Amino acid sequence: MAALRKTVEVPEIPVVERVELPADETAVVVVDMQNDFVKPQGKLFVPTAPATIEPIRRLLEKARSAGVRVFYTQDTHYEGDPEFEIWGEHVRYGTWGWRIVEELKPVEGRDIVVMKTRYDGFYGTMLDDLLRVYGVKNLVIVGTVANICVLHTAGSAALRWYKVVVPLDGISALNDFDYHAALRQISFLYRGTLVKSVDGIEFIQAR
Repeated sequence: MAALRKTVEVPEIPVVERVELPADETAVVVVDMQNDFVKPQGKLFVPTAPATIEPIRRLLEKARSAGVRVFYTQDTHYEGDPEFEIWGEHVRYGTWGWRIVEELKPVEGRDIVVMKTRYDGFYGTMLDDLLRVYGVKNLVIVGTVANICVLHTAGSAALRWYKVVVPLDGISALNDFDYHAALRQISFLYRGTLVKSVDGIEFIQAR
C-alpha cells in the first residue's frame, strides 16, 4: 500500500495571551491524563504528554483556589473492547495504565471523574448533565491526545454551546501535525479560544 506524503501549510491559527472567565460558570476538564498515555512505560505513550503535567498542575491549583470545578475524563476499556483492534490494549479498567497520573490525581470528594469508553468525553457519560447541574458555561480543556480525545470532547462541548478554551501548553499529541490539526479544528470549526499558556487563564470571582 502506497503512503500519501504531502507537505501542507498550516493556516493561521489565532492565539490570545490572556482570557478571563467567571469562576462560578467555568470548569476545567482534564482529558485522559492516565499512565498508559503519559508515562514512557505506558502502552500508548504520547511523547509530549509529560511536558504538560506541570502546566496542568498549575492550572488546577489556580482553578481550585478560585472555586472552579474540576472534572476528569478517564478512558476506560474492558476485555474484548473493539478499540483494541485500532490501538492495541490500553487503559484497561483497574490496571496501572488506567489510573490517572499521580502528579495530577483528583481531589477526593471534590473533583469529579467521568469514565468514558470512546474518544468523546460526553458520549454515553454523565458529563453534560453534571456540568449543567453546576451551571457551567465555559470549559477549559486540557489533556491528551490532542486530535483524538481532546478534540472530540472539545467538539462535543461546542456542539452543546459551551464556550471552549484550550491552552497550548496543556495538550499533547503523537506528532506535530496532529497537534496543529487539533488546534485548527478547535479554533476554526468549533470557535474555541486558544490561549498561549495556562498562565494566561484567569478565573474571576463574582462580586
